[in-house]
Amino acid sequence: MLPRVVVFASGTKTGGGSGFENLVWRARANFFQGNIVAVVSNIRGGGVEEKAKNLGIPFVYFPKPRTREAHQELVQKLQPDFILLSGCLWLVQGLDPKMTVNIHPGPLPDFGGKGMHGERVHAAVLDAYRRGALKESAVTMHFAVEHYDEGPIFFVKSVPILPLDTSETLAARVHDVEHTWQPTISNLVVTGQISWDGKDPKSLAVPSWYTVRI
Repeated sequence: MLPRVVVFASGTKTGGGSGFENLVWRARANFFQGNIVAVVSNIRGGGVEEKAKNLGIPFVYFPKPRTREAHQELVQKLQPDFILLSGCLWLVQGLDPKMTVNIHPGPLPDFGGKGMHGERVHAAVLDAYRRGALKESAVTMHFAVEHYDEGPIFFVKSVPILPLDTSETLAARVHDVEHTWQPTISNLVVTGQISWDGKDPKSLAVPSWYTVRI
């Protein structure tokens, strides 16, 4: 039986949810060995809900207050084996960190934290690039703890920055990399090939053939 997977994705009133959609299609093509049983969003009637309806995936609206107790009640109801945060813009609380995975559109830890999402990340990365502080951006995946963009990192894919990049052009290139790699790397997690005990960062385990930074 495939592990039960729940995706957390915010999206917007008019769009978003493409990462969630991509995971569903990759699962249906047997490139991702997880059973996506629901998608959870803090926005009702937005892009995520529309995509869920089109895909036939149960949609769960998760309004404020998104407390530790509310998260745990949600998990008790959905019974996931893993939770994938894919454009989830709220702080998750009370979840099992060894079963909760986030994807971030920038290098960590320098370009993470509260409020560092979407265009804000790309703008900050470009500013650092123009100051000569870095040469490239990245897509980063990590196990998620109760602080924004913290937890053991197990995947970093570099994304080149071009001299004439804007936040929009860099975001588009990062977005493509996310879609390419998120299902593949998430698959290693849900099949147990990448794991963590949820407590000690040194307990992070990856396959012998695997390279964290590519």
